Amino acid sequence: MTLKPGDQAPDFTLPDADGRPVRLADLLARGPVVVYFYPRDETSICTAEACSFRDAYDVFKSAGAEVVGVSSDGQVAHQAFASKFKLPFVLVSDTDGAVRKAFGVPKTLGLLVGRVTYVIDAKGVVRHVFNSQFQAKRHVAEALAALRRLSAPCCAAAVRAARARGSRVHR
Repeated sequence: MTLKPGDQAPDFTLPDADGRPVRLADLLARGPVVVYFYPRDETSICTAEACSFRDAYDVFKSAGAEVVGVSSDGQVAHQAFASKFKLPFVLVSDTDGAVRKAFGVPKTLGLLVGRVTYVIDAKGVVRHVFNSQFQAKRHVAEALAALRRLSAPCCAAAVRAARARGSRVHR
């Protein structure tokens, strides 16, 4: 069963492209984390997705978030992929698929390895899930929108309260 908003994200430790362990809990101690699962390095849709995350990375960082890409590719493939496309975020190797399974990433059409993005708040709670095999660039837009909602909960609550009182609220 795939994780949904409100679920606690399972902690994991996976090796990055240099073999260093990356633990989700350590990243969450610094703020929200966007974990995106993708099928494979160097494929056209996966490359478009990774480059979209790269191009928006400064926006993610200014929102206090970290980005982590997860696939079953090994460290050597991740090193080459990150170097070739100048990816500033960490890629981790889930070679046995255990983390993908723990997050409940579904297969597309029962065959293709899934492409799912999770926005996880600093407490480890999943706040947004986006699942689309073919709309790779939309994963970035969805994650950024979710981070904006996380960073302004008091503003959203104020807008709802004002609307409930009948006030007109302009954005």
